[in-house]
Amino acid sequence: MSFATLEYAVLLSSVFVLYWALGRRPGARLVLLFVASYVFYGWWRWSFLLLIAGSTLMDWGLGLVLARQRPQAERRRWLWVSVAGNLGLLGLYKYFDFLSGSLTALLRALGWRGAPALRLGLALPPGVSFFTFQSMSYTIDIYRGELQPTANPLLFAVFVAFFPQLVAGPIVRARYFLPQLEVDPSLDEQTATQGLLLLAIGLFKKLVIADLLALNLVDRVFESPALYTSAELLLAVYGYALQIYCDFSAYSDLAIGSALLLGLQLPPNFNQPYRACDLRDFWRRWHISLSTWLRDYLYVPLGGSRGGPLATYRNLLLTMTLGGLWHGAAWTFVLWGALHGLGLALTRAWQRWRGERRPATPLRCLLSTVGTFHFVCLGWVLFRASDLDQVAALLRGLARATPGTANVTPLVWACLGAGLATQLVPVRALEPTARRLAALPAYAQAALLAAVILGCRALGTTEVAPFIYFQF
Repeated sequence: MSFATLEYAVLLSSVFVLYWALGRRPGARLVLLFVASYVFYGWWRWSFLLLIAGSTLMDWGLGLVLARQRPQAERRRWLWVSVAGNLGLLGLYKYFDFLSGSLTALLRALGWRGAPALRLGLALPPGVSFFTFQSMSYTIDIYRGELQPTANPLLFAVFVAFFPQLVAGPIVRARYFLPQLEVDPSLDEQTATQGLLLLAIGLFKKLVIADLLALNLVDRVFESPALYTSAELLLAVYGYALQIYCDFSAYSDLAIGSALLLGLQLPPNFNQPYRACDLRDFWRRWHISLSTWLRDYLYVPLGGSRGGPLATYRNLLLTMTLGGLWHGAAWTFVLWGALHGLGLALTRAWQRWRGERRPATPLRCLLSTVGTFHFVCLGWVLFRASDLDQVAALLRGLARATPGTANVTPLVWACLGAGLATQLVPVRALEPTARRLAALPAYAQAALLAAVILGCRALGTTEVAPFIYFQF
């Protein structure tokens, strides 16, 4: 079930009415959220519910085991059961065919022509990477002594499967979200207005900017780069940078807005990332919940920056390479992660060498921002391309330096401008709009949201494209 569909509108509206009608009945509210979340996830395929239910029961039970007073070595073994179980689920559904195919290709390249090709062909459950990371962080935090487990399996099941953020995040920590589920929620006019505004913004970014850029520019150019000029290829790369931001941040907006209507807070996931002045700043602004997860549960356990400069650079490279693999089972994603790891290491080395000897000027900040954006765009070529041959074809096309934008329509130019505005217009510019909306009656706000939805569907494509991050 996608956010930009009538089915989701019916689900959210129904849950909203029932949720607040239940009043001070926390158990009934949890049952409602649990049922709604499992209906939402089972909409793709009901058999996927067995996976998320199994992962949930495993980590809930292991959380109780880890909280008991045991020798540290025994507690560590139970933690590894959780880590192995979650990563094993990912490995089976997401990486088995990729690793098996890569090994077969290597063996055949080395001369073993008869090397067998073993494939399971399992359908990838939507959002499996998100809910496994979220569930696994729960047991790790208990092992570290940073969290007490919940004895209520229903409470934990809602934390894992909460439908607004289940498929593509934000990745939520248990110590942030579980306390919210344990108290009576509240909803004031300002919070409700903020939720509705985020829903409207998310739908506009998804249906009008991201989908139109994909259909009218990005998909066509990446599919046949040899047919386009270098200028059109460059615009397609810029277009994909804006498309993936608008697509993914739209999902986060819709998730956060949906949760706000239920009196629940989800952490922010984006902060105008293309305004970043360097690559470290970019990862503080892009997919914040994942970058902080990788920092706390991978980079720091690897040693972080505690072992000196070379160890720091190694840990950055390993963290981002594995982060790239998390995104998808393909060498393009591995190379994308490695490119960012190398970039972060070079950034850290440059900042370590420069220190405070050359304070930043406005011009230097601007040049650094432009350079960072183009480095990120180079990475997006790897991220978007179907294989390395497509990457090579596109880079060769860019190197030709041929002019001309005859295939770029006025609609595409308008979408590029709107996408750029999402980075340049200050967030506070929306505050007057939010205040005016908050002054309207609830029925008028709902009517405006309905008008925005209809307008976005009219301006957008006839068929809503799946969110990019659903595949992860």
